Amino acid sequence: MTEDRLHRDRVPVGIDAPVMPTAVGVVHLGIGAFHRAHQAVYTERAAIATGDTSWGILGVTQRSATVRDQLRPQGGVYAVLTAGEQESSIELIGSVVDVAYPAEETERVLAALAAPSTHVITLTITEKGYARTPAGSLDVDAVAEDLAALRSDRQASEPVRPATSAIGLLVRGLAARAASAAPVTVLTCDNMVDNGRVLERLVRHAADAGLPGPEGDVLRAFLDARVTFPCSMVDRIVPATTAEQRDHVGQALGARDEGLVVGEPFAQWVIEDRFAGPRPAWEAAGATLTRDVAPFEQAKLRLLNGTHSLVAYAGWLAGHTTIAEAVTDPVIAERARQYLFEDALPTLTPPEGLDLHQYGEKILSRFANPHTGHTTGQVAMDGTQKIPYRWGGVLADALAAGWEPQGVAFGLAAWAEFVRRRTRSGEGIDDPRAEELAALVLAAEVPGGADGLGDVEGLAGAEEDIRALLALPGLLPAGTPESFVDAVAAEIEAVLL
Repeated sequence: MTEDRLHRDRVPVGIDAPVMPTAVGVVHLGIGAFHRAHQAVYTERAAIATGDTSWGILGVTQRSATVRDQLRPQGGVYAVLTAGEQESSIELIGSVVDVAYPAEETERVLAALAAPSTHVITLTITEKGYARTPAGSLDVDAVAEDLAALRSDRQASEPVRPATSAIGLLVRGLAARAASAAPVTVLTCDNMVDNGRVLERLVRHAADAGLPGPEGDVLRAFLDARVTFPCSMVDRIVPATTAEQRDHVGQALGARDEGLVVGEPFAQWVIEDRFAGPRPAWEAAGATLTRDVAPFEQAKLRLLNGTHSLVAYAGWLAGHTTIAEAVTDPVIAERARQYLFEDALPTLTPPEGLDLHQYGEKILSRFANPHTGHTTGQVAMDGTQKIPYRWGGVLADALAAGWEPQGVAFGLAAWAEFVRRRTRSGEGIDDPRAEELAALVLAAEVPGGADGLGDVEGLAGAEEDIRALLALPGLLPAGTPESFVDAVAAEIEAVLL
């Protein structure tokens, strides 16, 4: 392998040349590995399908200049390695024109956000990047510097202050755009329920806080009349790139790719068709445009995410390090299928054009792909935040229909035993309510021994811990009957032995 860096004018034989964008049509905030393996790929493929090269992406890296420094010397081009169980492929992506770092280039980013030629602003800043309080409102303190800069941006005589938050940068860009009133679509691609509505509320709150009263009337009128915030749902597993994968791709390309990202073969993008102006023809690349994202979102949450959690907890208890190992364990696979097809699927309304049974089968095959790299311990994190949404909805709907979901009961027993075992062993758990969980476990009596871990004598202690943990406020739906708690407790032997 040479020491030359990959560049869009240096394409190896046998690999298709990347797109050569003629303009920036999209500004993307948060250009990490996921965006480069997902939305940028859809944009590339849409340009190839339609011949429209006006949708180049200006990426904005929030936390550090690393991605900028990786991609700028390569002219924005990079490779995506699609790694399946049996086969892999390499695709060059050229839809990213350049990457900017706001700490040093805020003025450039604001100009791009305000430019009439920019029609879409997309985001993948992770849920933490939305600067929300625990109650879901805007954390004004977290964006205070940008709100102060929002006021100073209006004074041409003052230097542009570096942006310190993604939401603050977005609002400042929209305020700059309001002068021309050029319509724009702001499309969040982060995994949050009703994500477009969430983002719109935060942007409006920031606008009111930064420019209260008549001073902000132009911005508020612009948001009302010329800006839309569609919801979306994205899905593709994008594991960390390994040194071996870098070597493999480098040998194939004959050049070092500092921006290489890896993705599984599966990808999904569902977008609410509510745009303020022009957009890339993402549907030509396989995206789904719909009036209502919610049914797709709920299917993913209950089927994919819910099964992921069940496999993680049961797999960890069985001694499996990765999700791929765990899902091929016959016992775990059987319980995963029980949850998927007997519990979760009957509670869903099939989204238009999506066969839920096929979707469920695809989930299991995706989890079995060893290249995804997900560990059971990683997926088991933050259980108290995930369970109410992943299993809670299934449980509530099943109980309302008059039956108790046995797969959910097994999953909850596995989660409780995971918490119990990690707590009593002193390892602890990664969860925002870890202290509450530990207090519940340690307060419970443990008959039959000091630890009550995994042996027959410990069953009584495990059941007591389970009952204590299930009583955690907010974990289970209101009104969950004691008979279901009994059903969870009855599963303890299945997760212990």
